[in-house]
Amino acid sequence: MRLEGRVALVTGAAGGIGAATARRFAREGALVAVNDTAADPLERLAGELRAAGAKALVVAGDVTKRPEVERMVREVTQAFGWLDILVNNAGINRDAMAAKMTEEQWDAVLDVNLKGTFLCAQAALPGMRERGWGRVVNTSSIGALGNIGQANYAASKAGVIGLTKTLALEYAKYGVTVNCVAPGATLTPMLAGVPDHIKEKIVAQIPVGRIAAPDEIASVHAFLASDEAAFITGQVIFADGGMSVGI
Repeated sequence: MRLEGRVALVTGAAGGIGAATARRFAREGALVAVNDTAADPLERLAGELRAAGAKALVVAGDVTKRPEVERMVREVTQAFGWLDILVNNAGINRDAMAAKMTEEQWDAVLDVNLKGTFLCAQAALPGMRERGWGRVVNTSSIGALGNIGQANYAASKAGVIGLTKTLALEYAKYGVTVNCVAPGATLTPMLAGVPDHIKEKIVAQIPVGRIAAPDEIASVHAFLASDEAAFITGQVIFADGGMSVGI
């Protein structure tokens, strides 16, 4: 198992890619802490992981609030002794055309997607530096390349790419890698509300001809979190079925 004995914190783990990543990490031998704003779905997920023989911890909290983020990391280290892997998966969208987008819609998306990623990394990285080993995997999106009606989302996800590259440069000499996964269309709760005719248009733009399963993104997370990816840092992997090639 690639992550045997490693301690991982996955944010935005109540469903979709985050839950799939927590399950994959547990199967790979990691001790997994799961985060989201609501505790109930996390408790169900943790119960599932424990029933399968894994060690799991629930650390509910808001990634946009520094005291809560610091508490989360502290609870993980108190429970498991340290933190090896951080997967910054928490994210939201508040779509609107730029001319009609409210300041509240802009702020909400930038706060969760970009500020939340920064705060979690800032809290986790000192311990990784001290131990001389760490993996941070951030979440961008194909939307970082631009998408109508998503000025806030695109800006936040492009910002995550810049943040990833900067942190990678700052922490490479300490044995810590920082990378980024940019999923394309994936079967998550965020996509579930999209009308079928829009989904059909999305699929038509994907060279492989289908939408991704959350497990497929979780597989990329597992690789980047492992020793196998020790020489990879500051990179963005577009897990998008080839959609970004033509953009």
